[in-house]
Amino acid sequence: MAIQIVMDRTGDSRHRFDPNDAKELAKAEQRFRALTNEGFTAAVRTGPGQVSQIRSFDALAEETVFFPRLVGG
Repeated sequence: MAIQIVMDRTGDSRHRFDPNDAKELAKAEQRFRALTNEGFTAAVRTGPGQVSQIRSFDALAEETVFFPRLVGG
């Protein structure tokens, strides 16, 4: 099972999907595109305490975290 974690001002939401299920994989890819188009930054864990930003959907990523765009003022 893979997971997409979406952070927002209320906390986070978690979306689990089976990367071997074509329908679930397509839904996860659609979610990735929708969130990144809204301005979210996507990152995958690369090691203990380390993440790397990604700009395209990675079907092999076990965990993808989406951070909202920071707004200052």
